[in-house]
Amino acid sequence: MEFLLAYPPVLLALFAGLFTWFVTALGASLVFFFKEINIKVLNAMLGFAAGVMIAASFWSLLAPAIEMAEVSSSLPAYVIVSLGFLGGGFFLWLVDKILPHVHPGTNHREGIKTSWQRSVLLVLAITFHNIPEGLAVGVAFGGLASGSPAMTLAGAVSLALGIGLQNFPEGAAVSIPLRRENMSRRKAFLIGQFSGMVEPVAAVIGAAAVVFIAPLLPFALAFAAGAMIYVVAEELIPEARLGHEGDIATIGVMFGFTLMMILDVSLG
Repeated sequence: MEFLLAYPPVLLALFAGLFTWFVTALGASLVFFFKEINIKVLNAMLGFAAGVMIAASFWSLLAPAIEMAEVSSSLPAYVIVSLGFLGGGFFLWLVDKILPHVHPGTNHREGIKTSWQRSVLLVLAITFHNIPEGLAVGVAFGGLASGSPAMTLAGAVSLALGIGLQNFPEGAAVSIPLRRENMSRRKAFLIGQFSGMVEPVAAVIGAAAVVFIAPLLPFALAFAAGAMIYVVAEELIPEARLGHEGDIATIGVMFGFTLMMILDVSLG
């Protein structure tokens, strides 16, 4: 795996983002085989995705951010990391209030009022949801340019693998419910895979930002973590607990967290 270090971090971030997009498309392709998805399976999928994102936020983002801030900043590490974490959550909250969107399985429109079609609003919601994942992957690979021992290639790869793993059920959890709403298989697949299309773009932006502004790295890592936790708390967990299958979602969270923790500790 060390041969990858010969490539620029921004290029590695692009490759990682394309990988997470590809896995999302694989998950969304299940819509060609299934029209329905059992509510227990759906809740377990969403819970699993939430668990992966929670674990990645700490093991791959917050922990190295704290370690780097302790060495590179004149301010206490918790100040830099706290500001970044809350900033990421505030940014996503602000976008949530402004961006017109509607979540799969609902007709409740959020953000500024618009006459756009529901399919467009669905795409915007999915884009909003996946930007933090792409940023997190990009920041992790961009951090390799800093030379900090806290940022390792194995750690960045484990984060990309974890995000990719949770994108598979996520892609299916978007496309199959859309098919249940009588949307065509092709259109449901296109919208489902679009949930990963934004990640390569966000990954390149995140990597470029920390490569060219190296002191930004601890803040950027915490920012990405805060944005991911916002998505988990605002969308994934509430959606995973719809109906009366909350225990299934909780079990999914536990397994997702454990798997991401194993990946990060064993590879990173």
